[in-house]
Amino acid sequence: MASRFDLLYTGAASVLADIPRNFSLGGLDWRFESTRSPGLFTGRAVLKRFPIFLTVFLLLLTGFAPASQAKKEMKTKESTEKRIVIIGDSLTAGYGVEKESAFPALLEKSLKAKGKNVSVINAGISGATTASGLKQLQWQLRLKPHMLVLALGANDGLRGITVGSSEENLEKVIKTAKKEKIKVFLAGMQLPPNYGEDYRNRFSKMYSELAKAHQLILIPFLLKGVAGESEFNQADGIHPNELGHQKIADLLVPYLLKEW
Repeated sequence: MASRFDLLYTGAASVLADIPRNFSLGGLDWRFESTRSPGLFTGRAVLKRFPIFLTVFLLLLTGFAPASQAKKEMKTKESTEKRIVIIGDSLTAGYGVEKESAFPALLEKSLKAKGKNVSVINAGISGATTASGLKQLQWQLRLKPHMLVLALGANDGLRGITVGSSEENLEKVIKTAKKEKIKVFLAGMQLPPNYGEDYRNRFSKMYSELAKAHQLILIPFLLKGVAGESEFNQADGIHPNELGHQKIADLLVPYLLKEW
């Protein structure tokens, strides 16, 4: 790398002998180069050695400054980004569909389309029950989420687990989340008629009671408009298809926007 300036002089070429070939200027070492023509010479001073401190200085100005600015912009974006964790089972995980077609991904897409700076984390695990909810949340806390959609319990009901046990498990998750200042949205579940009216009622009531006791935002039924509708479910009649997942995402959007 070199820095230069031009010197122009009209006169006898003999003056060249009076100009030193190497000299110092401004604390830097220079070399003088010249060309001749009749009655005219042109001289040029060239920096012989580019000092390390100047190299570093220029790199800081030209090389690292954009990277530093990009890093600053990234931090600003992260500081304003809201992270939503959805803890659930195969319904959340997107069993039978691509992850991009599962409702957590569709929810993020919908919220971004409305101008929200948001990241939705799909923490669904196929086969999960309320018993694993606390560990799932503890693992996600490293991401420092702002909101939690708690969508567990369907497998508890299908397996006939006692309502008291499921309620206790959900309460542990809720209390931990609230302690971390995370806003909790509780997604209710419902069971098919063949599970008996008494068990079904106690199971469904569990969600509303938890929401009331802990002042949570209750989503009464996660599968509203999807459960039992062949158009929105896969062949097993249990897991939503792509259309069903879109319907779930559409259901959740207004709940989240209201508490933004």
